[in-house]
Amino acid sequence: MVQNPNMTDLKISDLIVLPPLWIRCDGSDPERTCWLGAEPLKAGNKITGINFYMVTCDGPTADKTCFANLEELKTGHKMKHHSSVVMTKGFARYELIRAAAIEDTIVESESNICVDITWNTVEKILETPPLISAATLNITLESGDPRSPVYQLYRELQFLLALAEGLKTGVTEWPEPLESESALELVQEFLTDLKRKLDGYCISGNSNETEKIKCDTAAVDSSIKSIFSERGDLDFAEQLWCKMRSVSSYQELIECFTLIIKSLEHGEIQPWIHQGSSSLLSNLIQQSYHGKIEVISLSGITPIQMLLEIGLDKMKKDYVSFFIGQELATLTSLDYFISTSVDLQEQVHRVQKLHHMLEIMVSCMVLLQFKHENLFPLTQICMKYYKENPLNEKHVFQLPIRPALVKKFYQNDHPEIWKVDISSGHGQREVKTTWQVSTNPPVEHMTSNNTGLFSDSTVNGSSEERMYFITMAKCSQVHFT
Repeated sequence: MVQNPNMTDLKISDLIVLPPLWIRCDGSDPERTCWLGAEPLKAGNKITGINFYMVTCDGPTADKTCFANLEELKTGHKMKHHSSVVMTKGFARYELIRAAAIEDTIVESESNICVDITWNTVEKILETPPLISAATLNITLESGDPRSPVYQLYRELQFLLALAEGLKTGVTEWPEPLESESALELVQEFLTDLKRKLDGYCISGNSNETEKIKCDTAAVDSSIKSIFSERGDLDFAEQLWCKMRSVSSYQELIECFTLIIKSLEHGEIQPWIHQGSSSLLSNLIQQSYHGKIEVISLSGITPIQMLLEIGLDKMKKDYVSFFIGQELATLTSLDYFISTSVDLQEQVHRVQKLHHMLEIMVSCMVLLQFKHENLFPLTQICMKYYKENPLNEKHVFQLPIRPALVKKFYQNDHPEIWKVDISSGHGQREVKTTWQVSTNPPVEHMTSNNTGLFSDSTVNGSSEERMYFITMAKCSQVHFT
């Protein structure tokens, strides 16, 4: 009332524009009202009227006789707002992929890929969106799912993170070894093989060892080998990382590096390394080419730093190889993620971002069968976000797509959300009626009026009937002018 400039009896000279007012209700009335709202209509600093809202929520129920009839909704809107013409707009959300609980644990991954679809001119309640609709893919993905084709690479990254934490705190929590054989034994065998090759005993090379190194390096599921292919250009330091990522103690780490440095000092091996590496071990190798290397004390954090550096170099090349090999990025666009101009901790953080992007791409390639035309723009979206923000595996990456691209995943499935907006009028005089069903409660403070709620969690084409909450939002207007 005080907002109405026509109420001169109140003698209010300067009207203050009030903020929107929303009242949370307990739903105990017959219509199960959960919200009442009032929002002023403004023209500049002048109040021209008030919008009143009422939101009701019922359910959950699988009884479709409780669902509204679209024609009745349209007729009701016309009568309430004295409209002769109404417009309808539909919205549907389908879950394409949701990570299930892992084995017997009760903790579920937050990973989820869903599609939001909007279209004009709705023909009936719960209709499947037409293919001419606008669609947006929403991707939230947490790394570390054991079913992921790049899970072994994730474990490799976890070892790298453990080393980075140890370098920062001085205390290293050694994770479960990635190999059954001890790191010391693997390094000893590797050095012995290099010595034999240098002495001419294995001139033809050992193809089995080459294949083993490939397998150790890639460590990926066969279903992804065509996508995440093994690199065949591993240098000495990278091959060492593949052996030493199974180090299980600080003492074993020192023993491994002691063997390596002695072999370099005595000229027993002449390893090659990639250009551009500035790691402590690479510097020692380069010095060994001239017959003399400086003395390094394998104490304190030095051994951990040495291993962390070669792991960083190797994993950066792995990710770069994927993104460039799939033509999803250029070396220039990846420069931020592989830069050595920042400290080691920041380099590790950026490698984590690369891994998260890899997991997203692989999931879309394997689960949704996405091709380059969709993966490329998604990669650009991910890179732009991660050049400006810290690692955030709960972030929702959004990609505009054509519904036809994912139709086969939702065409026989039930939507998570389906709603229709019925509107009339234009500008500030537009009024809207919304009817919606959703598998989750639309408001947190409402309790279910049904016990033993069944939630259909089956992905893609479940034959079970979904339990839906039914929400209705109505509005009315009061104009002062």
